[in-house]
Amino acid sequence: MYYGEKVKLRAYKREDIKLACEYMNDSELKRLLVNKIPYPMILEQEEKWFESLLDLKDSYNFAIEDLETGKYIGGCGINKINWLNRSVIIGIFIGDKDYWGRGYGTDAVKVLVKFIFEQMNINKIKLNVFSFNKRAIRCYEKCGFQVEGIFKDELFRDGQYYDDYAMAIFFEDWKKANK
Repeated sequence: MYYGEKVKLRAYKREDIKLACEYMNDSELKRLLVNKIPYPMILEQEEKWFESLLDLKDSYNFAIEDLETGKYIGGCGINKINWLNRSVIIGIFIGDKDYWGRGYGTDAVKVLVKFIFEQMNINKIKLNVFSFNKRAIRCYEKCGFQVEGIFKDELFRDGQYYDDYAMAIFFEDWKKANK
């Protein structure tokens, strides 16, 4: 387990599955996360994903838990690792809307970034975020991420096209900022 000021990153538990499925079926959350048609997920899909966690070799997934209450509020993870180039792609979601805009996502990203740089010897952490997800962009910028590129009109959502921002943080920049 890895601790921040507000959250703990821990392994997923079987009892998280039902709530995770509810979170992933929330239309507002799905709008912010999914780069394909936001189709509903069934509980069996989430259970299958949970079962697959034991076999994953190229990713690490953490449940995000509120330190104060112990409640499961979302998830984050390392979705792709490139050991040769020492880079990873990450993702995060806060599923419980009561925790939106209150610093829980920022704290979780900071803990995840620290884990990646200090435990995995990674040089570059990357992510993608849709241009309309202003709250997430602010979170990533607070954590030291910078926009490296913009994929114009990459996502069709709600009847129009949006850009997809590629953001990243490098170990040396993180180290300087966290002395």
